[in-house]
Amino acid sequence: MKRLGIWMGLGVIVLIIALGGYAWYQQQVASDAGSGPQGGPVELPSTHGDFSLSQLGDDQLAVLFFGYTSCPDVCPMSMAVVRQALAELDEASRERVVPVMISVDPERDTLERLTEYTGYFGDAFIGATGSQAQLEEVAERYGVVWRRVETPESAMEYTIDHSSSLYLVDRDGRIRKRVLYSPAPHALLSALQSELDG
Repeated sequence: MKRLGIWMGLGVIVLIIALGGYAWYQQQVASDAGSGPQGGPVELPSTHGDFSLSQLGDDQLAVLFFGYTSCPDVCPMSMAVVRQALAELDEASRERVVPVMISVDPERDTLERLTEYTGYFGDAFIGATGSQAQLEEVAERYGVVWRRVETPESAMEYTIDHSSSLYLVDRDGRIRKRVLYSPAPHALLSALQSELDG
């Protein structure tokens, strides 16, 4: 009977956490449904020196993704999706795409750590981060939300819930396309082909 009570207590805790996560998700969806992301300049320290969208050529696009290197699922999957989509492009088109992961975990994600992480996906990948204030300013303009979730029982100490869209952005910071998270590359590939061919 005592064991049943413990299991019921754990079930209630899990339910509360799940409801809290769902409420946050609903808030994110409501936010996303508003005026939409504005985009704009991105200038941050990166694994390839100081990164700025203005460095892109007139015919180039950046694929921006906001995440963090300790992310257990969405981030590595999204990075793999970008790599797969790039592999489907011909060489000339591939050279016009600059994949950039912006870390929203500046406490752990140093440029050294980002260099190691992005290296798993290919030399073309750039990892960028900045101060909390810099990241909040950029994220707000791109409609990205994130929050730190403490996990004291875990060796990680905390995780980060975050938006998971990919943004195709030109050198002027205009969002050409926003691609919702998917574990398959088809939507991103279609968006890239449409923009690059246009």
